[in-house]
Amino acid sequence: MNDRTSALDSVVFGVDIQSGDIRGDSPSYALVVLDTRDTESDEVRIERDVVSFRKLRRLIERDEPRVVATDNMYELATDKDDLVRFLRWLPHGTQLVQVTGAERPEPLSRVASRHGVPYGKDPMKEAEAAARLALGNVGYEVAAFENTTTVKVSRGRSTGKGGWSQDRYTRRIHGSVKQQSREVESALKEANLDYERDVTEKYGGYSQALFTVEARPEDIPVSTHRSGDTRVEIERERRDGIEFEPLVKRRDRVIVGIDPGTTTAVAVVGLNGRVLDVHSTRTADTAAVIEWLIERGRPSLVAADVQPMPETVEKFRRSFDAAGWAPASDIPVDEKLHRTREVDYENDHERDALAAALFAFDDHEDQFERISRKVPADVDREEVIARVLASEESVEAVLREMDDDADDGGDDADDESHEEPELTPEEREIRELRSRVERLESHVEDLKSTIEEKDETIEEYKEELSDARREERREARERREVTRLERENGRLERKVESLESDKAELADKLDQLKSLWKLDHSNFADVNTDGSLVPVKIVEQFTNGALDHTIEEYGIAAGDVVYLRDASGAGRTTAERLAEFDPKVVLRSGNLSEVADEVLFEADVPVAPAEGVTIQEIDELAVAKESEVESAISDWEDRAEERQKEQREEMVDQIISEHRAENRRG
Repeated sequence: MNDRTSALDSVVFGVDIQSGDIRGDSPSYALVVLDTRDTESDEVRIERDVVSFRKLRRLIERDEPRVVATDNMYELATDKDDLVRFLRWLPHGTQLVQVTGAERPEPLSRVASRHGVPYGKDPMKEAEAAARLALGNVGYEVAAFENTTTVKVSRGRSTGKGGWSQDRYTRRIHGSVKQQSREVESALKEANLDYERDVTEKYGGYSQALFTVEARPEDIPVSTHRSGDTRVEIERERRDGIEFEPLVKRRDRVIVGIDPGTTTAVAVVGLNGRVLDVHSTRTADTAAVIEWLIERGRPSLVAADVQPMPETVEKFRRSFDAAGWAPASDIPVDEKLHRTREVDYENDHERDALAAALFAFDDHEDQFERISRKVPADVDREEVIARVLASEESVEAVLREMDDDADDGGDDADDESHEEPELTPEEREIRELRSRVERLESHVEDLKSTIEEKDETIEEYKEELSDARREERREARERREVTRLERENGRLERKVESLESDKAELADKLDQLKSLWKLDHSNFADVNTDGSLVPVKIVEQFTNGALDHTIEEYGIAAGDVVYLRDASGAGRTTAERLAEFDPKVVLRSGNLSEVADEVLFEADVPVAPAEGVTIQEIDELAVAKESEVESAISDWEDRAEERQKEQREEMVDQIISEHRAENRRG
């Protein structure tokens, strides 16, 4: 089995800073696009361009490449928070890959050289090298989100306002949130997705429903939207920080400890002694356990905690063609507890499996170190250890075998002319072991063929299941659309009823206004059929601004009756403006200032208290009885005559006083 998968059948973007800096105003990028789709040969379609950051994002949104590859992820983001925002923005099917490594990246030139990829210091060549490395599954995906998604259903508008009573408005919104949350939950169930629900109950329904779904956003049959009283928001759950995941996970050589029985427990330990995983089951069969182990590595040593090795453990060993290990005598419980004291496990069966694997490692640790010292740097150390364990040959013999495997076929012609020398017992044993290896490899190939057939069957079942789920989602969408249209129809019907009610109310008010007032002088006679009413122009406050408002809305003409709802505060200018209109009378509530009173008196404008006149109002419109207005004017004339008389007397007294003063001086 190859450690790496085949090349991606998709689009890969390789990017590198061409000029500027991501922290600056306008960085430019060298962009290389490798497209392996729809190619009949092994050639890859290549496009090269220099683009701005904004155009790069547009191209990513348009093409949705499988990978955006770079030698440094911080060429695309200013800091960690900005990087998280960039990852959140990426299309669902696009990965950001750093081809030079994880937390401590290597130089791009070194990585390219190691994988045989052309490299140059020019940004365009570096971008192409990054793209080709990612195409070969070299590098680490930069990840900031879990495969868990939060779906939040909440209120789409505030409950502080409403077209009708507050309680009814709030109850309707909370009811809509509850209905929407039920639809979301139904969609998740139809898609067979695992989720947890947390709701906040409020008056009339829910104020919020939170679904934590074990799936990515693209796998969830719900989209972010806002509709009337509700809104749905979808967001992937963030990890604690930025993490790096290799594009291809190597299946390393491992040591496996097995504790068989009603409950089967298995433990996986690396050749460095680090515990990788532990598992126990009462229901899984041998095939399921083997599949679980295959996903976690390639067993080179299968261990038991008792002597002799149980037949079930021996079957597992033969399945993996691995070496076996069993203790000289059954391992005591206290020794198991001491050896596994730093490892978490759930039951005694897992403890026994862990103890078997760890004691097997302890027994071979020195051997592993000796082998590692003898293995050259360019040779797979774990492969050599596995061969030494399986064949029990020396390290040197295994290295020679690995070096000479390709040359064995070229020596047969020379050996035919020579008599085969007598073999030593060790050489005969080696030959037998090699023959055994060949038989086992043939058996492995048969098993691989069986696995491939089963994989094909599984893929067929997956396709059928996918088609069935797609049909279910389509029907669910149709049901949701019908429900949405029904809700929209109900909302529109309620709106029509409300508008009709408002229309009737306005019609009644209009009829009342038509029957009572007409401010237009030319039409007022139609209302004032008996001549007993006069229109009144209302000025809210005796200020220039209030005068402007009344003039703009209704106008003030000579002979109009003006009502000052608040007569205080006016100065000379405001009073002179009002006097220029020559009103018939000014009715006031409150007292005029001395200046305003003097100006209106000198302009011969009657001013009377509003309390003596009955003013009927609807909104800003008003009328008064003409008889009461005339009476108010008559009262003012009497007061004005008395005031003028007093002023004349004061003037005569002043003249006499001045004359006497002059005589005394004379």
